Amino acid sequence: MICALGAAVCFGTASVLQAVAARAAAATDATDGAGGAGEAGGAGAGVDAALFLRAVRQWRYLLGLALDGAGFVLQIIALRHIPIYAVSAALAASLAVTAVVAARLLRVRLSRAEWAAVGTVCAGLAMLGLASGAEGTEEGSTALRFAMLGAAVGILLLGAVLGPRLPEGPRALVLGLAAGTGFGVVEVSVRLIDDPAPAALLTNPAFYALLVGGGAAFLLLTSALARGSVTVATAGMVLGETVGPALVGVLWLGDRTRPGLAWLALLGFAVAVAGALALSRFGEPPPAAQP
Repeated sequence: MICALGAAVCFGTASVLQAVAARAAAATDATDGAGGAGEAGGAGAGVDAALFLRAVRQWRYLLGLALDGAGFVLQIIALRHIPIYAVSAALAASLAVTAVVAARLLRVRLSRAEWAAVGTVCAGLAMLGLASGAEGTEEGSTALRFAMLGAAVGILLLGAVLGPRLPEGPRALVLGLAAGTGFGVVEVSVRLIDDPAPAALLTNPAFYALLVGGGAAFLLLTSALARGSVTVATAGMVLGETVGPALVGVLWLGDRTRPGLAWLALLGFAVAVAGALALSRFGEPPPAAQP
């Protein structure tokens, strides 16, 4: 659980840095006319590799990627020791970290309700920590591994093909939900990789699901941070990376709670996710913080 919370700290801090860099890259693109305003609202509305390449040239985005890498390592350690639902809730709590970091570094003022939401997230995680048992011992079927790969490919196609064609209103929610689902695929795929030997990895569909799902999620998240309502996109991402993976862990991988504490785990999960959703506006920094 300490590793899961450490991952939340890394991801939460990285999101502030990446949001600033992504918005600056999109603004530079519009100012310089690279691709034109019409193209920025079209192809860039889905999977936009060019936007990612522009953002990654900025030190803020690079620092954010470094923190993401450290968080991913901590996430893997956590997923190998505690149930997916506990890790998912902890990662959703990265929004509480983002809120606190934004308050300190970007001088964003948190209202009393938002400080209460931060406390709510902490309370939910405390309940989860008390109720969580050991990770499930079931290895997962071959069908589940291929299902994760299919979901990852579907997410990538959704962003590349359907993203630019979505109406402006639901676009942010759909892309955010797709990005969160991609991160959820990564969470489940980590549990489905039993042998890290190269020969075993190359024959395991879960390994490819991890790569495709993680890559698609990063591209979609970059686009969501740059365009549209990032608050709505972040809320969709929280739902995508928590609910689905938690259900997969319980139903197919044998994740359980401590005896008699299933109700506390369920309550803690709901409280933590609800608190994170209340803080979803911190997926987007204020305009004053942008270069």
